[in-house]
Amino acid sequence: MRKMNLREANQRFSRIVREVQETGEPVAVYRHGELAVEIRPPAPPAGERKLTPEKEAALKEMFEIAHRVRGKSKGRKLTRDEMHER
Repeated sequence: MRKMNLREANQRFSRIVREVQETGEPVAVYRHGELAVEIRPPAPPAGERKLTPEKEAALKEMFEIAHRVRGKSKGRKLTRDEMHER
């Protein structure tokens, strides 16, 4: 989490909001050396899950494998090993 003092946050507020929105990294704002507020992106709506980059890559790879194997399946369902082969 990035840290900054209140004066700097006040002067760069729009830029800070844009950076937090783009990166998802919160910013801690201090006033007289004490934490005053944290600027962070909103929580995802209830029931909506966000995948980690690693899980996104694994899901993409799984779909690519399924797409390649689909033509070879000749109407049968894919086996677990076919779905998980690399």
